[in-house]
Amino acid sequence: MRYEVERKFLVAHAGWRDGVTSKRRLTDGLIGQFASAKVRVRLDEERAWLAVKGGRAGLARPEFEYEIPRADGEAMLGLVCEACLIEKTRHCVPYAGLTWEVDVYDGTLSGMILAEVELKHEAQAIELPPWLGQEVTGDPRFRQSAMLRLSQEAGRTVTLAEVLAARP
Repeated sequence: MRYEVERKFLVAHAGWRDGVTSKRRLTDGLIGQFASAKVRVRLDEERAWLAVKGGRAGLARPEFEYEIPRADGEAMLGLVCEACLIEKTRHCVPYAGLTWEVDVYDGTLSGMILAEVELKHEAQAIELPPWLGQEVTGDPRFRQSAMLRLSQEAGRTVTLAEVLAARP
């Protein structure tokens, strides 16, 4: 079984842009959420896959990913996920031996920028890039589903200040 171990941060300034080595457009659709687990479909420019993520224990959670035909992924986004779509561009930024993923959100979450890094284990020491802001690992306000729900309730895009002011 694969475990995802990651930390997530706000981005303080655009200094990360100088280090981008690649980027790709992603569209995520939430298929289902229950207890502390979720199932989502994700598409990039070339492929589609399903991800099943279990509940988080510390920084780690079980994660299962299965590639599916792109046409099936597109159909799921349109027929199953409806208004629960997240659009973002993921930029890969190497720093101090790790690859940081900086997600710049579009659509209903336009203006949000978050950075995350996957680790080998929870105790792994890392050097934080100077462009990082506050750590939001484990903060329920920064789950994609919570930010999307806040935006839907407001009927518009929401600001970082509104997400921070939301009740965790």
